Formats: sequence, C-alpha cells, structure tokens
Amino acid sequence: MRTPSLSLSNLTGDARLAMETLAGRARDLATPSVRLGITGLSRAGKTVFITALVHNLLHGGRLPLFQAAASGRLSGVRLDPQPDDAVPRFDYEAHVDALVDRRLWPASTRMIAELRLTLSYESATFLGRNFGRGRLHLDLVDYPGEWLLDLALLDRDYAAWSRDAVSRLTAQPLAEASQRFLDALKELPPSAAENEAEARRLAELFTAHLRARRADPEALAAEPPGRFLMPGDLEGSPLVTFAPLFLDGEPARGSLAAMMARRYESYRTHVVRPFFRDHFSRLDRQIVLVDALAALDRGPAAVHELERVLGEVMAAFRPGKLSWLGSLIDRRVDRILFAATKADHLHHRDHDRLEAILARLVAGASARASFAGATVDVAAIAAVRATRQAVVRRGGERLPAIIGTPMPGERIDGETYDGDTEIALFPGDLPADPAAVFEAPASVAPPGDLRFARFRPPRLERTPDGLGLVLPHIRLDRALQFLIGDRLA
Repeated sequence: MRTPSLSLSNLTGDARLAMETLAGRARDLATPSVRLGITGLSRAGKTVFITALVHNLLHGGRLPLFQAAASGRLSGVRLDPQPDDAVPRFDYEAHVDALVDRRLWPASTRMIAELRLTLSYESATFLGRNFGRGRLHLDLVDYPGEWLLDLALLDRDYAAWSRDAVSRLTAQPLAEASQRFLDALKELPPSAAENEAEARRLAELFTAHLRARRADPEALAAEPPGRFLMPGDLEGSPLVTFAPLFLDGEPARGSLAAMMARRYESYRTHVVRPFFRDHFSRLDRQIVLVDALAALDRGPAAVHELERVLGEVMAAFRPGKLSWLGSLIDRRVDRILFAATKADHLHHRDHDRLEAILARLVAGASARASFAGATVDVAAIAAVRATRQAVVRRGGERLPAIIGTPMPGERIDGETYDGDTEIALFPGDLPADPAAVFEAPASVAPPGDLRFARFRPPRLERTPDGLGLVLPHIRLDRALQFLIGDRLA
C-alpha cells in the first residue's frame, strides 16, 4: 500500500507536471516539438538506433518511406542545443566514430541522455505552404530499459516486491552469486534487529545477484531496481542499500525488515518518481527496441518471458490521445512502435515472419494501448545493416544466406574469426505460424539451431571527393514515418 506522504506527493507532482506541460506548450507556439522516447531491453541496440537515425537525417540517407524526405519537402536538418540543461547530451559524435571509423558497436546506454534535432520542411498542404516553411524540434530521449521496468515499483509496496523477487529467485537455476544471496536470506530472519552492517552486506549480495543475472547471456532483461547496477552518485547511499527478504507479516518496528521497507519507499520516492515526473511523463512518442531473435534462439520459455517483460514495459506507458484542451496541461504517448532489431541477421524473406512474431508478443499490450486511443505498430528493422543478402549452394540445394564480417574473436562452427574475414551464413528459418514459437512443436528449430553471429558494422566506402556514405539500414525510414511523419505533413 502507498503511504499518505506518497499520495500527497502525487497531488503536488501532478500539479507541477501540469504547469510544466503548459509552459512547454507555450514555447512550442514558436517551434513545435516532439519528445521521442527510445528504450529497449538489454542488448536491443538503443545507442545504435539513435546514432543511425541522426546520421541518416543529417547526411541525406536513403529514406524512401519517410515521405517528407522522399518528396523533397525536408529542406534541412541540424543538431541544436538540447532543451534540458540538467540531462547529459547523447554523445552522437563519439558513437559515429565507433561505428564508421573503427567499425565497432558503441557502448550500451547506462544513463538518460538527450539530443535535439531541428527539422525544416515544407508542408504537404496548400494552406500550410502559404504560412511559410515549417520547423519541428525532435528531442530524442534515450534511457535504459532497466529504468523503465522500475516504474512498476510505483504500484508495489515492499512486501509485494519482496515476494516477487524471492519467487523469481527460487524458481530458476542459480548462478553462484545468486545462490550466495539466497543462502544469506535463509540464514537471517526478517525479525532481526535493524543493523547497518547487515543491510549493507545483504545489499551487496543482492547487487551481485542482479549483476550475475544481467551478465547471463540467457537473461532477456535485468530485474529491478535498475539503479543497483547503475548507481552513479547514489552509490553507497541508503537509497540503494536494501534487499528483498522472506517476510511473514507486517515488519516489526526496529526490525531489519522495517529498515529495508523504509529504504525501498525512499527509492520509490526519490529515484523512481522523479524519473517518471521529469522524463517519462513528458514523452509524446515512443519506440521500444526488442531483441526478439535472442529469445527465439533460446526457445519457448524465453519467448514467454519476453512476452511477460514487454507486458510490464507497456504497463508503464501513459498511452492515449488527448483533446486539444487536455493536451495543454497533460501529455500522453499517442504513438508507440515496437521494433524487432537485428533484422539483418535474417534473410529478407523472414522479415515478415519476424514482424508477425513480434506482433504476437505484444498483442495484449497493443490492444490496451489502442483502446486508450494510442496508435501502435510493429516493425522488423536494422538501424545499421551489417550484412548483405546472398544465395549459396549446399549440395544440390540453394539456400538463402547473409554475408558479413564476424566480430574479432567470434566463434562459428568451431572457427574463430579475426574481424577481417567475410563469411556467408545460413541463419535458419523462422516458423510461418507465430504461435509456433510459444509451443515448440517438432517443426520449429530447437534452441540454438538458429545461427546468429555478431557481425562488425559495415565498411563505408568514400566517394572521390572524400565524403563517406551514410550508414545503411533496414526500415529505419518506415520507423521515422510512423513516429513523426504526421508532424511534417
């Protein structure tokens, strides 16, 4: 249950949010803005997506499905200073250097970051053109998916969160670090007196468990609390010095359980709620990047887990469409795109199947968002295309394949690659029926039969005048059209 103080903070927070939204709408009278949230579970490719999107817009990439660009109405794109001085800037230049010059995938998102693009365009309508050239600020807000999962904590008190965390812990095979934490819980009754040294020991063991889960290649997402693995300046503070316990009733005053519950409430109040208020609740559009191929490769259990996690992600959004008057004091996410990344790891004939599987994964969440008035779509994309298509012969059979350069140290069929050698790879086929991946009948390849190698980013050739070509992609233009195309009409 939420405490009265948290309920009071809801009222004051809602009033503050309404005032900030109204002030933002007033600023938008000069140049409208769209705040696009980019998130995803671990290893989904958020940093690569933003870098490729900006690179293609700035350098005139091939975007035939992005109507403003394809029709020639997009007359200019530039980087501008971001509107939020307290938010780190997305380091676009460093990520371009990694992708283009060093052909390395950039580091994962570890904190919130922001970048503003200003797009100049001509309206597609006669009336709009008579008002002169239009401008739109596109604010890209990048945040870790682990922080998004934290929003579910706002609706769970300490007892409910502890039950969930301990239940997950005891229902799965455990790494060594996780077993140490579980053993410590079994040895310590929650009725024990509060003790700072004991609280720190348990928090350290719990963090080691979360880190082990996060490092597990079989894990699809980190478990909340997200800041335990990315504490920043919170490291060592009571806000990240708690852990779940075996509970048997209401924690007694002065007990270790009461101490943990108090710190959990502080985490919700001072970490999770400000993220919701200052960043998440201000979004207009949202793209959720999903590494569906990793789940498919691991089998039905992983697919069901991905479905559950995506449902939790969707529950954190505020979908809907507001009236003109309501939009002055409130924001809703009115367009949500779920994008299955790394489509370049499949032959193009399987892209439609990947989209169908993703649509099946988010069907329930999409229905709820659509009922609230939001528009939801799914797409199979590769923000940076690292492979090209081919057909290879094996015996008398012609197989659709992909060609790319494996990352240095990548091991395929017993051979380790140096980062310079190209290979042709048959990745396997996805099932035509999306429901099959949840059931694993004999017709579906067992876990591990789909072959997904880590390929290096492509080498971009230089033109005679020294200009580099733009990062190639798959359906990045379709994503852009869905997310902001209507705002450039």
